[in-house]
Amino acid sequence: MDPNKPPGLPGVTGMPWLQQLGRGRGFQPEVPAVGRGRGLQYSTEGLGIGRARGFTTPGDTPLVQFGRGATFPMSEPMTGFARGLPVPPANGGLGRAGVLGRARGMLLSAAADPWVGVARGAILPGLEPQHRQTPPCETMIQDPKEETPSLTEQVATKNVDVPTPGQGATLVSMFRGVGIDPFKTSWGRGAPPVGREAGDLGAQLKHQVAPVGVISSPGRRPEEVMGSSEPFHKAGTKGTPVTVGSNHIPICCKNEAVYQYHVTFSPNVESMAMRFGMMKDHRSTTGEVVAFDGSILYLPVKLKDVVSLKSVRRTDNQEVEITVQMTKILPPNSDLCLPFYNVVLRRVMKILGLKLVGRNHYDPDSAIILGKHRLQVWPGYATCIKRTDGGLYLSVDVTHKVLRNDSVLDVMKVLYEQSKESFQDECTKELIGSIVITRYNNRTYRIDDIEWSKSPKDTFTMFDGSEISFVDYYSKNYGIEIKEMDQPLLIHRPKERSKPGGKQIITGQVLLVPELSFMTGIPEKMRKDFRAMKDLTMHINVSAEQHTHSIKQLLKNIAGNAETLTELNRWGLDISTDLLVTHGRILPQETICLQSSSYVTTSDVSWSREVGRDACISCIPMNIWAVFYPRRCADQVEELVSTFLKVAGPMGLRLERPNRVELRDDRTETYVKTIHSQLSREPKMQLVVCIMTGNRDDLYTAIKKLCCIKSPIPSQAINVRTISQPQKLRSVAQKILLQINSKLGGELWTVNVPLKHLMVVGVDVHHDTSKKSRSVMGFVASVNSSLTRWYSRVTFQTPNEEIISGFKLCLSAALQKYYEVNHNLPEKIVVYRDGVSDGQLKMVELYEIPQLLTCFQTFPSYEPKLVFIVVQKRISTTLYSCSADRFGTPPPGTILDHSLTHSDWMDFYLMAHQIRQGCGLPTHYVCVYNTANLSPDHLQRLTYKMCHLYWNWPGTIRVPAPCKYAHKVAYLCGQYLHAEPAIQLSDKLYFL
Repeated sequence: MDPNKPPGLPGVTGMPWLQQLGRGRGFQPEVPAVGRGRGLQYSTEGLGIGRARGFTTPGDTPLVQFGRGATFPMSEPMTGFARGLPVPPANGGLGRAGVLGRARGMLLSAAADPWVGVARGAILPGLEPQHRQTPPCETMIQDPKEETPSLTEQVATKNVDVPTPGQGATLVSMFRGVGIDPFKTSWGRGAPPVGREAGDLGAQLKHQVAPVGVISSPGRRPEEVMGSSEPFHKAGTKGTPVTVGSNHIPICCKNEAVYQYHVTFSPNVESMAMRFGMMKDHRSTTGEVVAFDGSILYLPVKLKDVVSLKSVRRTDNQEVEITVQMTKILPPNSDLCLPFYNVVLRRVMKILGLKLVGRNHYDPDSAIILGKHRLQVWPGYATCIKRTDGGLYLSVDVTHKVLRNDSVLDVMKVLYEQSKESFQDECTKELIGSIVITRYNNRTYRIDDIEWSKSPKDTFTMFDGSEISFVDYYSKNYGIEIKEMDQPLLIHRPKERSKPGGKQIITGQVLLVPELSFMTGIPEKMRKDFRAMKDLTMHINVSAEQHTHSIKQLLKNIAGNAETLTELNRWGLDISTDLLVTHGRILPQETICLQSSSYVTTSDVSWSREVGRDACISCIPMNIWAVFYPRRCADQVEELVSTFLKVAGPMGLRLERPNRVELRDDRTETYVKTIHSQLSREPKMQLVVCIMTGNRDDLYTAIKKLCCIKSPIPSQAINVRTISQPQKLRSVAQKILLQINSKLGGELWTVNVPLKHLMVVGVDVHHDTSKKSRSVMGFVASVNSSLTRWYSRVTFQTPNEEIISGFKLCLSAALQKYYEVNHNLPEKIVVYRDGVSDGQLKMVELYEIPQLLTCFQTFPSYEPKLVFIVVQKRISTTLYSCSADRFGTPPPGTILDHSLTHSDWMDFYLMAHQIRQGCGLPTHYVCVYNTANLSPDHLQRLTYKMCHLYWNWPGTIRVPAPCKYAHKVAYLCGQYLHAEPAIQLSDKLYFL
């Protein structure tokens, strides 16, 4: 027997790689029977046909179930297919003895009779366009007995030729040219080769066909294995078409491929620097353009499959053999290529003269000086090359760095003048945690501690082992003369960093000189100064026109610089000179429903006038409530109470005169003791209103701790400055009464949500730096069908723990509350989870969602449909409206669900709020899980509706209201309470 021939495969000696083809999950090539899905058995007598979960095979049952609850006609012979994918043509795809082998959720090509194992989720071409999914509303019944004989006959008599890749498949032909078949080549994020393990293929394979795509779980998009994949329908249709622009610039890849090689050193070389040096010595072989991380080498040129090089280790003159072996041929837009594309981009920005500060590049020469506030603003760019559904893009965001003209030493001198006795304590309190920049190298550091026992006169050890003082070091290396010799030093402790090998290393600590370290960010005092902030935001919040002008200027600089073009051409990158312009939609306007009236929102999505003159859905009568105020605020309180009584009637509120409690002073202890005493005397008190003078966090914290934990009661804190302007008092009083009604359990307004038996959940996490970075999770869920009653819970977590572990506890309590209100459990649960980055999406899918699913098991026979949507606010994507080559701010309701979306997830960008200053910053929504089978239109419309339900603002907000509520309760508990609030308040919006 020919050793190169696999058994049972006569005449395929030229394809030894076929021995490597194995089986996907549930595919058994050793026996004629076909592998089965979960809980399904296939007959080995006659024709056996693989199918996905929930599908029936041809036989006595007249209907074939397609997907979940939909039927598929049996006018053609049945073949295995994945969820939501078309079926291959009948005349092919069968193996020996008419048995079709495939893994779970696979499609096989229409080859004559190959019996080929396919990796899980792979799709092979050969699908006819007419075989499509039958819509769920259609039910077609046909007699399967009439179809089965024709299937047998076609298999026995007809061989179908599968078209091989044509002229356009340059990459495929190139693979074969180097002796690597696409079947064996991994693609994208290190995907496994198609098929694993050797097995009896049972038939001669007539054609080689490359895999096209992979099918994944609910909410996930198929990962691309190569080139194109089955379209993933995430685009909605509702709304008015509109032209939108974005801060993304298309990138064209000129190279046909990027080649990945594995580099081994024999004997092994531990030092990374030495590895880099040895590879640099062989640039004549690898070329000047390389990306090397110590073991993996990427080149834009093809070497031999195995290249052996010789080098000498300089430490002991030991000869080292370097083996460079090709492992993958990547498409030039592969995710594996993006890291070194971004390294190239950083070089380009450096060539243009921009300074790297943190992760972004800034132009100090164009700094804006705000001398009155002792600040300067550096304009700059946050850039990134990324791959989306629309291809490869350069994302450019205009950013600004606010620097103070004050050094840390200047701040220390001011603190010394203010409090000489507790100077060190005040310095520690003011400076620890601040970010400073050292302008001699434009690097930023976080101050972690202050070393009072050291000064610039002290020495430190250099890399070569020599000792040098800080004064001499800065004088010698930077030409800087330090003037203050007795100043202490600042300590920065870098985070642990990992080497490519995975070992964690601690880099010790960095000592900084206060005189040379400058404060960054906006001073706290300035944040409270309205006029100062107005001056600053005028330079930072640039309009859409200014934003696009800055981006176009950067693109012009790149295109006009020969050195930058050479750098980009090395990897075959061609950056367009125009911003992305595409088609979006504006969602239909929503109807705001009050008690006896409803209004369609206008273009500015605001209904403040309507809620001030019409009755709310439900109002809680305020019979017993008290106002606590210092003596000097008596006049303002009298005016406020009078205005309350005037405006309450039209809003549907019944308001009795409050108990007015005048305080002898405004000390914190006076407030707390008086409130506690009043609550003890009047146990049926409904509300506590406190009038405060100035921004006093200590007083606010004490009041909230008393009213949220010790003596649970809704409370309202009002700054006297807010009610001191008579011309605005009526408007202010209306807003305060609306907020008070919400806190007491009243319902203000809602929108029409057609989904019945629905619970909407909002989740957010707040990190509390004052308690060793302990984090707090806010959880808010709707408990009625009109989405006007809310249940909130809070759980605290261990330091730096973002993934929520108390999810199960909170949801169980919310479901019990829902049952109390409605006497049934919700059929659909939609979760909006805020505060998750792209890197944590997989963790959410694997950790948080299973917690929710196990929670349902505590209720007998309860299996609701679940939708889990991640909400991302901190994104770099900006949207513009486009009209006659002019860019502006898009209107509320603008949605983009293609081109810039993730290739792996069902996601969309929605700008729900009105932009009054700056650019259009949308919110990114990623649907991680969807067993309710809500369509893209349903998800988008529901999300937009939720943005109308935040009762603190009679208009739309940037995120769904449950998320905002969850943020508010998490912020209150993490910033002020530092403990869980009383359970008695959980059914009220006491945190507004």
